[in-house]
Amino acid sequence: MIPRGKVATYSQIAALVGNCNLRRYVGNALHKNPSNAVTPCHRVVNAKGFCSGSFAFGGPGVQQEKLEAEGVGFVDGHVDMERFEITPDDFEMMRAGLVQV
Repeated sequence: MIPRGKVATYSQIAALVGNCNLRRYVGNALHKNPSNAVTPCHRVVNAKGFCSGSFAFGGPGVQQEKLEAEGVGFVDGHVDMERFEITPDDFEMMRAGLVQV
């Protein structure tokens, strides 16, 4: 799971399952997610740090509101990726969690 206060990109999540080129499949799966409480898909943004369009999470701005509530900072309308993108250590912990399941 992506830690609170951090974000990951669609490509990073795709890489966790073995193919970073499957980012569109990740987006589709997250869009169909029945429960944001169980799978915090609001923590996934595009490679430039931009949030999903207005169709997701209940309306325009909701994803950003959720991220800001967790302490994620924004600059010029997108996540400050230098500060809030998952680190290589976070990524490896997430990968290890998938392997253990």
